[in-house]
Amino acid sequence: MSGGEILVVVLIALLLFGAKAIPDIARTMGKAVGEFKKATNEIQREINESTSGLKKDLTEISSSVESEATKIKDQVENQLKD
Repeated sequence: MSGGEILVVVLIALLLFGAKAIPDIARTMGKAVGEFKKATNEIQREINESTSGLKKDLTEISSSVESEATKIKDQVENQLKD
């Protein structure tokens, strides 16, 4: 939004709510934004906690598969040399 658009919004707010109500509205909006951010952070934390076990399991499976693949590759190479 440009400066002109912001000015129009402020003027409309003054006309609709009056100068005395604007600080209360701004305070309420600030609290709402803060609560929204807090809720968003909480949801993100819960998602990270619930998926951390899954990430650990996938890492273990991946390293196990890589280890077995290396063993099989070594066995095949040894058989081809003989």
